[in-house]
Formats: sequence, structure tokens, C-alpha cells
Amino acid sequence: MNVGVVGQAAGLFAVTNIDDILILALFFARGAGHRGAAARVVAGQYLGFLAILVVAAAAAVGATFLPEPVLPYLGLLPLVLGLKAAWQAWQDHRNGGGEERAEGHAGGPKVLEVAAVTFANGGDNIGVYVPVFATAGVGSMSVHIAVFLALVAVWCVAGRFFATRPVIARALSRWGHLLLPIVLIGLGALILVEGGAGTSRRPAW
Repeated sequence: MNVGVVGQAAGLFAVTNIDDILILALFFARGAGHRGAAARVVAGQYLGFLAILVVAAAAAVGATFLPEPVLPYLGLLPLVLGLKAAWQAWQDHRNGGGEERAEGHAGGPKVLEVAAVTFANGGDNIGVYVPVFATAGVGSMSVHIAVFLALVAVWCVAGRFFATRPVIARALSRWGHLLLPIVLIGLGALILVEGGAGTSRRPAW
């Protein structure tokens, strides 16, 4: 295995996914006290990132599943989930909250929710990965994908680590129910605006 390719892949992943650590920390914090929540966050992160890799790899060999003009509208996914989380936080506040966490049942983030946010947040990454995959060849592309998948686990560990540090955990426990919808709504709006949703864009693939 070419060490240079591994280093390139690691650097590319870090640069394009640094913001995922904050989102993962919020998801892990939201799942605190719920059975199986951490596993669902990890599964959702992998599912969403695998979808990104499938689309990027397919586009690199000429099969475009998602035309570039569609990518900005992926922002609707975190936007809708953020609005849903805001509604749930308001409902919990009105009802007194705490019951679900106290019971410890399988609440918290759902696999598909995490996957949807991961995929939407990585929509722009597809445009970065496609030319890299297209010029790398099958062998180097496989190395990139293997490194990316290994680093997803590292990102999940980092997100979990930050979410469980005493000071951060207390802050997220107190404000996480508000921060998560704010971050998701802001992320969705940013993807829509920066992607030029509603305006014509020339395909780059």
C-alpha cells in the first residue's frame, strides 16, 4: 500500500469532514441515557458516508446518480430534521421532559436521521471526491475508500469523546436539545444558500 496515497486520503478526509465531529458530538449527547443510541449514531454515520462514497465512485466512472443541480437541495434533509428536533424539544419542554431518558428505552437519534444529515452535509464532498477518484485509478481509489471508512470510526470516537467530557457533557446535557436543531437548521440553510438552490448551475462532473 502506497504510504503517500494513504496520507493524501487521510488529509482529504480530514479537510472535508472536520465539521462532522461537532454534529456527531451533538448526536451522541442527544442519545445519552438511551439504550443503543451510540450504536445507531455510528451506524447512521457509516450509512450516510457509504452513500457519499457510492455516488462519488459511480460518478468517477461515468454513472451520475445525483446531477450537480440536485446537490444544494440536500440541505432540505437537515433543515427538516432540525425543525423536527426543534418541535420535539418544545414538546418535551411543555410536557416537563425527562421521562424518556429516565426510562432508558431506545430513544435518541435514529439511524436514518444521522445518515440523512451525514449525506446532506457531505453533498459538497462528492464534487471533491469525484475528480480524485477519477484520476486515481481503481487501486488508489480503493485505498482512498478504505482510509475514509477507517477514519469514519476515528471521527465517531472523537465525537463520542467530546460528548462525554464532563464540562462538555454538562453543557450539551443542558443546551444540546436547543443546539442540535439550531445546528441542523443552520446547516440546511447553508447548504441551500451556498449551493445556489433555485439558481441554474453548470455541471462540473
